[in-house]
Amino acid sequence: QVQLVESGGGLVQAGGSLRLSCAASERAFSNYDMGWFRQAPGKEREFVAAITWTGSSISYSNSVKGRFTISRFNANTVYLQMNSLKPEDTAVYYCAASRLGRVGTALWDYDYWGQGTQVTVSS
Repeated sequence: QVQLVESGGGLVQAGGSLRLSCAASERAFSNYDMGWFRQAPGKEREFVAAITWTGSSISYSNSVKGRFTISRFNANTVYLQMNSLKPEDTAVYYCAASRLGRVGTALWDYDYWGQGTQVTVSS
């Protein structure tokens, strides 16, 4: 079973940047499509970005497009570079893995989830 561990969250001022990392427990992760989701207090978990296992297809939510970048560093690490952060980006960010074969934007597209990392953007 794939285990995912997120890191890189923290407190940043509006306009700042953070890079989140997602590390998988095994090399089998290299065949998984990967996604990032986030959940703000009192809100539903929402899609942020996704990348196929080949890196050939990427998708972003409209709210982060042009500011966030998802990438795969190696066989078991995925990054989410977040620039021009806004207070409304404050949330717990989750990494997820899927065998969907395409970029998935729904929660049910994903088979494995990390525990999440907190991102707080102050105004």
